[in-house]
Amino acid sequence: MSGIQPDNRFVDTAPWVDEVDASAPERSEMDASAWRLTWRKFKRHKLALVSGIFLLVCYLILPIAGFIAPYTPNERSADYLYAPPQSINLWHEGKFVGPYIYPITAKADLESFRWTYTTNEENPMPLEFFCEGNSYNLFGFIPSDTHLFCAPAGATVFLWGSDRLGRDVFSRILYGAQLSLTVGLIGISVSFLLGITFGALAGYFGGRTDWIVNRVIEILRSLPELPLWLALSAAVPSNWGPVAVFFIISIILGILDWPGLARAVRSKFLSLREEEFVKAAEMMGAKPGRVIRKHLLPNFSSHLIASATLSIPAMILGETALSFLGLGLRAPAVSWGVMLNDAQNLASIEIYWWTAIPMLPIIVVVLAFNFLGDGLRASLDPYKG
Repeated sequence: MSGIQPDNRFVDTAPWVDEVDASAPERSEMDASAWRLTWRKFKRHKLALVSGIFLLVCYLILPIAGFIAPYTPNERSADYLYAPPQSINLWHEGKFVGPYIYPITAKADLESFRWTYTTNEENPMPLEFFCEGNSYNLFGFIPSDTHLFCAPAGATVFLWGSDRLGRDVFSRILYGAQLSLTVGLIGISVSFLLGITFGALAGYFGGRTDWIVNRVIEILRSLPELPLWLALSAAVPSNWGPVAVFFIISIILGILDWPGLARAVRSKFLSLREEEFVKAAEMMGAKPGRVIRKHLLPNFSSHLIASATLSIPAMILGETALSFLGLGLRAPAVSWGVMLNDAQNLASIEIYWWTAIPMLPIIVVVLAFNFLGDGLRASLDPYKG
């Protein structure tokens, strides 16, 4: 039966079936979850997205740093003190050779009291891949001696030069990242545990609890930060091992960082505890711990995530400063701050500029965390802007 009416109007002759929810939105994106809306907005923040990918790659490399590094962190080459950076080449005299380096020879200049190196550009030496070298622990507990690439026999591969003891700067930066990047995660865990706990107690209960927590925060914030770091670090016994010192430094950084977060949590809880959903939960018999965990903290999660990404670089800089001053991690531990401690002599840096290269990963990582934090802070409120 045709649906064309005498006045040329079309009428559907199929029977009406009331199965479609007419109240459902026509566009699927109108029913997107908060996390999907956050991801859509975060993708538009290109600088934050690139920074997040870069930091993810950095943390994925940490467990396999020994495999990527051609040398172990304290492996010394006595014949190559302060060796300059070597380049990896592919072509030699118009012919494709593959990844290779030119061998270098050291000579002591007794007039200027410095090491000079000559490069033999007539003898390209191909690199070795998946080769055997000094042993290390893959993922921290799997013994291995396989490296991604190694120097050919009779040559070296110092991509970023060597230091005063003939140790490869590139390899030490990779190993140093394991401590320098991890100290921020441990420190922020301690800081968040203390900041959220004391801030939540002060903001939810108020009264005497709020007064006591605020006085403690004011006392801690009135102390000069750098001298307090120095005093606490100097109290660490010098005979402790590198691992123990690492955890103590991480805890110290976390303890000194929590007051700012506690104040932010307190102010947010003071406003949220008067909301109707909190009063309803309390009237239904929910205990304070459940109200804080299930109702108050989820409404504050976006700020906490952004705060974490902005606090981690402060932890990294704190460890670097302490180690640079000789009061943080100490040799034979390897971190970026320990490496900069070896580069305190400005005269040496002027001659052997590559010894200051450990500053670059610190700058790049701190900037990446700041860009990521700005992107998350702008994206975690998906309904704004």
